[in-house]
Amino acid sequence: MKKKLLIFVVAYNAENLIQKTLDRIPDNLDDKFEVEILVSDDCSNDNTLFNAKETKKKGNFKYTFIRTSENLGYGGNQKLGYTYAIKNNFDLVALLHGDGQYAPESLNILLSEFDRDKKTSLVLGSRMMNKFSALKGRMPLYKFLGNIILSKVQNLLLSSNLSEFHTGYRIFDVKSLSKINFYLNTNNFHFDTEIIIQLFANKFIIKEVPISTFYGDEACHVNGFKYALNVCKASIKYKLMKLGIFYDPKYYSYQKIGEILYEDKLKFESTHSLAFNAITAKSNVIDLGCADGYLSKKLTDKKNCKVFSYDFENSNYLNLQNFQNIDLNKELPDIDYQNIDYIVLLDVIEHLYNPERFLKNLNEKINTNKKIKILASTGNVCFFITRFMMFLGQFNYGPRGILDITHTRLFTFSSFRRLFENQSYSIHRKIGVPAPYPLAIKNKLLSKILLNINKFLIRFSKGLFSYQIFYEIKPKLDIKTEYKNIFDN
Repeated sequence: MKKKLLIFVVAYNAENLIQKTLDRIPDNLDDKFEVEILVSDDCSNDNTLFNAKETKKKGNFKYTFIRTSENLGYGGNQKLGYTYAIKNNFDLVALLHGDGQYAPESLNILLSEFDRDKKTSLVLGSRMMNKFSALKGRMPLYKFLGNIILSKVQNLLLSSNLSEFHTGYRIFDVKSLSKINFYLNTNNFHFDTEIIIQLFANKFIIKEVPISTFYGDEACHVNGFKYALNVCKASIKYKLMKLGIFYDPKYYSYQKIGEILYEDKLKFESTHSLAFNAITAKSNVIDLGCADGYLSKKLTDKKNCKVFSYDFENSNYLNLQNFQNIDLNKELPDIDYQNIDYIVLLDVIEHLYNPERFLKNLNEKINTNKKIKILASTGNVCFFITRFMMFLGQFNYGPRGILDITHTRLFTFSSFRRLFENQSYSIHRKIGVPAPYPLAIKNKLLSKILLNINKFLIRFSKGLFSYQIFYEIKPKLDIKTEYKNIFDN
């Protein structure tokens, strides 16, 4: 069975070029595909739609012509075409510009990439893989240099390796399109950058194919400076999102919030490594909110601890020995707390609806156990970057980090201390934890340097430079329990 291919032609004030562009679409595409050509006139001020309809129709192609009721913009027009492709069950959708700047004759070359790798989500026709051919194709020098510089900046920010981000010649796998929130993107020209970032964010495969360049007498509707600024802003914003500073739902449609796997933080100074080092070998440990179980697993394997692990709807993909699903908002584990040496509460308190009630109930369970220690951590909302963003009027929740969208409470060193002290606990040790640079920055040397700088700054101000708060805690002796022990015996 032939795959369904939509050739989506975006056109605005292209009355002199639209017919030639449509006539250049290869006749032999229908040998392999069931082809439909969708021409979208974005409310042009000329005869673009009329001239498109006068095109000599070719082969077995189906033609659909539409005119928007108002100008949707370059990005808005693409949203319309991609929605059409999804709704009508196409397999692939090729974006073609109505002014002929991108050669329709190259469609077969781009489409062949999907045969080479079935997992490909996007094929870009790159004018910059053979850079000097772009100049031969009359690409203006300022666009040529701007394209190279912008693409290098974006590759640096996005940890990618594309020769060009700014080509308008692209073919999408429609199933991949259906898994990203492209309809939340801008209606302006940097839509092209945002949709590439969305594919990168969701780990989809992008391929490039060299194409020839042709610049003729077509009108340019792009403000170059504004476009470059918007492209940089979008790329920087996504980079900051990966650091947990910003959040934008358009980039997180495929990986649902709450289903993102937490990464191993035991190889550098973190709440996990601090807890691991604080726990003595052969101890009995309760790991409440164990997440993906990295700490529980390492305590079991490396320190021969007996670990009881609990989390809400955890898949337990590490096959922890003593794992149980539990909702800590409703109950505590039914276990003999008197034989427990440590309770681990790493990044748990901030997720609870009523932390005070939780800690009170926990204290009642463990109060007679004088040897038990609690290792607790949370994000520090007074971290200097969070403070600076609030100074700029930004308070951006995200999929993880200090402003994790699932957090119900936010803490400083003093408010986290008061939370425990008000429920009859005493703080025996407090540590400021640096930001998890190795997770955000893949360069090991740079990560190590930033970690050491952050640790040095924490010495001067824990409240300002600590990304997280780590406390070692013990329950205070409860007077009611002491009274009962003395007078009821």
